[in-house]
Amino acid sequence: MIKVGDKIPPVKLKHMTAEGIKDITTDDLFRGKKVVLFALPGAFTPTCSAKHLPGFVQRAPEIRAKGVDTIACLSVNDAFVMNAWGKDQKVEDKVLMLADGNGDFTRAVGLEMDGSGYGLGQRSRRYAMVVQDGVVKALNVEAPGAFEVSSAEAILKAL
Repeated sequence: MIKVGDKIPPVKLKHMTAEGIKDITTDDLFRGKKVVLFALPGAFTPTCSAKHLPGFVQRAPEIRAKGVDTIACLSVNDAFVMNAWGKDQKVEDKVLMLADGNGDFTRAVGLEMDGSGYGLGQRSRRYAMVVQDGVVKALNVEAPGAFEVSSAEAILKAL
């Protein structure tokens, strides 16, 4: 598992733009920037939709006021689902919705979980990290089934 002080590995993610689905590399996302990245098991799932994403949408101005350039939400879902979920949650430009459809980033940082018992397949664990110029400065990984350390409020304290 990635840890504080580690560099984010080079991986290609997807996101929806006005022109359609586009690639975004981790280098493009993190180089020269302060980024809050939070990840969750799945779009439209209960805790993710009721608490995790909405917290970051609501607290985006406070997080950005701490010098954060980008707030990004990552899930092992495709870009179409992440885009639809972002619209449903009224994310607008507050949070960048990132699709890790094949789980490449999730595996590269060692934060995958097996949700096949719930019919979800391989997914991401719930976590949040602060990344400065590609280096992990804070990493809050949840225990299975928990939602305590990866919230927007917890990240605000870490900033």
